[in-house]
Amino acid sequence: MVDLKSAAQIAKMRESGRVVATALQACKDAAKVGVSLRELDEVARRVLKDAGATSSFLDYHPRWAPTPFPGVICASVNDVVVHGIPGEYELRDGDLLGIDFGAELAGYHGDSAISFVVGAAAQADLELIAKAEEALAAGIARAKPGGRLGDISHAIGTIGRAAGYGLPAGFGGHGIGRAMHEDPSVPNEGRAGRGLKLKPGLVIAIEPMFMAGGRDHFRMADDGWSMVTGDGSRAAHVEHTVAITADGPQILTLP
Repeated sequence: MVDLKSAAQIAKMRESGRVVATALQACKDAAKVGVSLRELDEVARRVLKDAGATSSFLDYHPRWAPTPFPGVICASVNDVVVHGIPGEYELRDGDLLGIDFGAELAGYHGDSAISFVVGAAAQADLELIAKAEEALAAGIARAKPGGRLGDISHAIGTIGRAAGYGLPAGFGGHGIGRAMHEDPSVPNEGRAGRGLKLKPGLVIAIEPMFMAGGRDHFRMADDGWSMVTGDGSRAAHVEHTVAITADGPQILTLP
């Protein structure tokens, strides 16, 4: 069931979105060579505490996962596409790091992700991230009343395929509001003009995931959470929470 939000509800989600944006920037600032993923998780926990918010991720336990998620951020390094556990791994020069973070404030969730390189960056990694960000912007631009969900999916997939990247089948964005994951699902590939009609009040998380090797295959790591590229290539993941309004798309996860 798709839940359309009122202007007041969207305003509340903007507040949770600001917490998310603040935490992601704090983690990016702290992500230096030698810093552990667990230390970045602690940075995000402090942002939550200061804002009086709670984590959307901590102890989340979907049916497919063997254990509840143990962190407040997903920290995905190099060939990890999404859902990386923030453990003791210490960042190295040239690592491609994706950080996904969700926060709940006053009963509403915000969800966003960034990808960036720690230290010296390979050109191929910068291009991968740039294309993911371009696809996110293209998807957001099509989040307009009267359009179709497939317009968003098509915009994302077209950019990823044209660049020669793989897209993990079955993974993409989602509705969001009082729950972190709501209807509808937002695939990263689809046909324009098809799918759910977009209406004011729909709030969705749009999140391209591109795999540099060009293959769509992925596997689950031994921890039961981390989704890893099947060919060992690097991956980038970016995301914003977006409200569809009569005035066009509004990004709710900005500072």
